[in-house]
Amino acid sequence: MFVTVQSQTPPLISSVEAIEITVADMDRAVAFYSQVLGFTTMSDTEVAGESYEQLEGVFGVRMRVVQMRLGDEFILLTEYLAPKGRPIPAGARSNDKSSQHIAIIVSDMDKAYRWLRQNKVVHASSGPQTLPAWNTNTGGISAFYFKDPDGHPVEILHFPPDKGADKWHRPSDKLFLGIDHTAIVVSDTDASLRSYRNLLGMDVAGQSENYGPEQERLSNVFGAHIRITALRASEGPGIELLEYIAPGDGRPFPGDEHANDMIHRQTRLVTKSADRAARNLFSAKVSFVSSGVIANQKRELGYGSAFIVRDPDGHAIEIEQK
Repeated sequence: MFVTVQSQTPPLISSVEAIEITVADMDRAVAFYSQVLGFTTMSDTEVAGESYEQLEGVFGVRMRVVQMRLGDEFILLTEYLAPKGRPIPAGARSNDKSSQHIAIIVSDMDKAYRWLRQNKVVHASSGPQTLPAWNTNTGGISAFYFKDPDGHPVEILHFPPDKGADKWHRPSDKLFLGIDHTAIVVSDTDASLRSYRNLLGMDVAGQSENYGPEQERLSNVFGAHIRITALRASEGPGIELLEYIAPGDGRPFPGDEHANDMIHRQTRLVTKSADRAARNLFSAKVSFVSSGVIANQKRELGYGSAFIVRDPDGHAIEIEQK
């Protein structure tokens, strides 16, 4: 857990690099993200050994990691060849504290939805929803949730002309443009802000309260009333905090979750000094997954040193130094 500390200057975090997703079958996952969603494979690496065991907190680990790109943003798909983890629990819902998804921007919502239907994706929403005009901050945004082959929720999102970054409004012949943010469900926005904003140094980019039938059908949660806080680092996709004001029956983050479980996602953040970041986080009584700062002299996965911690609700954050 994080405790309150004063903001750091300069911020501990310089960018959000990627969102890592644990998958059961890499070939199946790569086919889905490339053939259905338009991602491009950038690298395909198999790693094992003590440094990865210490980093991930999983003994006897052997991982296949595939980096994929969409627009300017990246995901990392990780298959644990050994040891195998558990599937996503039955009955998982959007308001569970373990819920996390990426939001992919599309150039045309109707075309994107038809394409997903042709590819027989599993619905998480009843269909695309356009948020009402009375909500100044989100009115006119349309979105749809579905699931990847492992059951991870994925969102497609379309911004009206007056919302979203300029990059999402540039002319493009592509249907899937890039990743705007990753959204995580939190139990207490203020507690999460003390970690992501005050401690890590991310900036609040926007806030909203969403409710009503459109939001209920989007989340597939009856009575959904969500406090939304958008955070940004200087580079990369954002992190969006979703606090379900109602209903309050979402399941807590499983205390025995490990990186090889299918429910696992972790957000990769870049720092200029892993040692400094680790000292500050340790002083703030953060829960560490890793045994400390783990050096990676071979740089097989693109970083020189890294460590993993958990936010106040249990979401994994990997902090790496290039």
